Amino acid sequence: MRKTATILIVSLASLFLHSTRANAFSDDLELRSRIGYHIGATAPLNMPATVRSVDAYHLTASFLLGLDVMKPVSEKFGLQTGLRLENKGMDGEISTKAYRMEMRTKDSYTAGVYTGQIRQKVREWMLTLPLQMTYKLSRQIQLKGGPYASLLIDKEFSGIAFNGYLRQDGPTGPKVLMGNKEGEWATYDFSEHMRNLQMGIAIGADWQVHRRLGVSIDVNWGLTGILKSDFKTVEQTLYPIYGTIGIFYRLR
Repeated sequence: MRKTATILIVSLASLFLHSTRANAFSDDLELRSRIGYHIGATAPLNMPATVRSVDAYHLTASFLLGLDVMKPVSEKFGLQTGLRLENKGMDGEISTKAYRMEMRTKDSYTAGVYTGQIRQKVREWMLTLPLQMTYKLSRQIQLKGGPYASLLIDKEFSGIAFNGYLRQDGPTGPKVLMGNKEGEWATYDFSEHMRNLQMGIAIGADWQVHRRLGVSIDVNWGLTGILKSDFKTVEQTLYPIYGTIGIFYRLR
């Protein structure tokens, strides 16, 4: 999937540069400022058997601020790119059974399989470059879709394990109990194992409700997991999957 996204990005970038090179300052270039709010999660595609239930999901301050440039290439089709500063976050709780973990209890480090509750926090600040094809469905509605690449500038993947126990080294190892109060639970932090570059696919629609003002809805699906491939503590590949609602203002 990463090779496919790379090919799409290179192809769309080449088309965009080719179309703008001939008339770089053409009057038909369209500029839009954009602000949005992300709602979603970082999760595996299939819920593993070691995760028994999702107990809570808390909304986070996950915003997008960006500038888009769109170049028409025909009456209906166009190419769009831009630059966005965005934050994708997640704060949730799950119940697990025999879930492989590494964690700290007080001043000691331990690893094994964990049964109990986990509260997990993910935070990613990034600069994102989208490269999209656009299609005018009508004078007011424009569809769009294509790959994106995101460079992380700040990141966190951490949490606590509580109301459970860890079997050290394996399912039959010594049991380490964890309570539900600070000092009794264990913590983990895998931030240093997160990828610095993410790639994915985004599709959506813009609806111009006024001559310059409009609303938008998008779905962003990460093709690369947020954790590095050589990090094996978390068994499943976790993908950033988010929906975005926003508004845009046509500057030109």
